[in-house]
Amino acid sequence: MAVTASRTRHPRPRTRVHVVSDVHGNARDLARAGDGADALLCLGDLVLFLDYADHARGIFPQLFGAESATRLIALRTARRFDEARAFAAELWAGVDRNAAVEQAVREQYAELFAALPTPTYATYGNVDIPGLWPEYARPGTTVLDGQRVEIGGRTFGFVGGGLRSPMRTPYEIGDEEYAAKVEALGEVDVLCSHIPPDVPELLYDTVPRRFERGSRALLDAIRRTRPRYALFGHVHQPLARRMRIGATECVNVGHFARTGRPWVLEW
Repeated sequence: MAVTASRTRHPRPRTRVHVVSDVHGNARDLARAGDGADALLCLGDLVLFLDYADHARGIFPQLFGAESATRLIALRTARRFDEARAFAAELWAGVDRNAAVEQAVREQYAELFAALPTPTYATYGNVDIPGLWPEYARPGTTVLDGQRVEIGGRTFGFVGGGLRSPMRTPYEIGDEEYAAKVEALGEVDVLCSHIPPDVPELLYDTVPRRFERGSRALLDAIRRTRPRYALFGHVHQPLARRMRIGATECVNVGHFARTGRPWVLEW
């Protein structure tokens, strides 16, 4: 009698990544953000310049005090951007702005990059200073901007920075330059960016009651290449945290500075 050997099927190992954005100085929770994951994805805005919830936190109040921060936030929230810039210019008069900001950013980056787990795949936010990252990114942290990486058999594409806005944050670029980075990615399984695609529901922030800038190039790429996911941050209190565009699930991964919790993707 013939005997047929049975085959034991082993379950395929699963891959789990944690995703954070808008860290804004939250080094304590960042140090735990990769626990239980195969990799951490960081979608930018490590720096905390001004905290709209706690006016005593950030580079600006560190230099000029919480009362000045409160006034600046009130002007920005009221969309009185010219007055906000004039007020800030008065405070900065006589101060070497570049040197003061760079020193404060360096202090934050030293703490934040030291907290990143291995491996981390990171891109820049609009308030980050890309020129400083090579000094602080340790082995195990891969910085990507207009570039791709494979994780667990899926291709992830990263686009950093933001588009030009009245806020004039450090890493804002023109639409054409941004679109070129998106185009360089080609087809990916997961499209990762700091800013959202240009969809009103994903761009409206319900607390300051304004639309942030989103990318038409990202939206066009989603419609054309149909990635499984489009992940982003930037809008801290969005009207819609997720929505589907065709075959793509678009997800705002959350305001990590406030929640301290990563968004989880597993397959």
